Formats: sequence, structure tokens, C-alpha cells
Amino acid sequence: MDVKVALVIVSLCALAITSTEGGIPKCCITAKAKIPIQILQRVHDWEYQDSSGACDIKALKLYLRMFKKPICADPKYLKMLLKMKLKRRQ
Repeated sequence: MDVKVALVIVSLCALAITSTEGGIPKCCITAKAKIPIQILQRVHDWEYQDSSGACDIKALKLYLRMFKKPICADPKYLKMLLKMKLKRRQ
């Protein structure tokens, strides 16, 4: 077999393997225990991070308007965010 053909086959196999593994998840390293209510009112979306997966701690990723990066909060703020969301809908 030609060396070029073998190199192409090996390259394609390596590409297929690396693309199926997925990317490295962006995990919160620390979670803020105190977050002002003004910050919580600007939250438009959130995501729960569990410690059983690739990440080490339980945290709540808060996505704020006008911020590119999420803020990592203690999961205890989930109840407060759900209440605030219900009040906005009424």
C-alpha cells in the first residue's frame, strides 16, 4: 500500500475518533454563596451543573443580560430564581 494512502486513512480515523468524543465541558470551579438581588433580577437563563459528571462541584450557572460569561452561584438560588420567573409571568 502506498504510504500516502495509509497516512490519509490514519488521519481520517484519528479525526473521526476525536470528533465523537466531544468538547471539554466548561465547569464552575467555585460557586458564589452571596449574590445581590439586583444581579439575580438580570438573569435571563440558568443551567444546573451536577457534580456527578465531568465537573467537580454542584453549581448554578447564571447567564445575565450584557454579560458574556456566566456567574457560578450556589444551587440554593434555584428556588429564588423560579419564584422570580413566576412573578414575571403574572
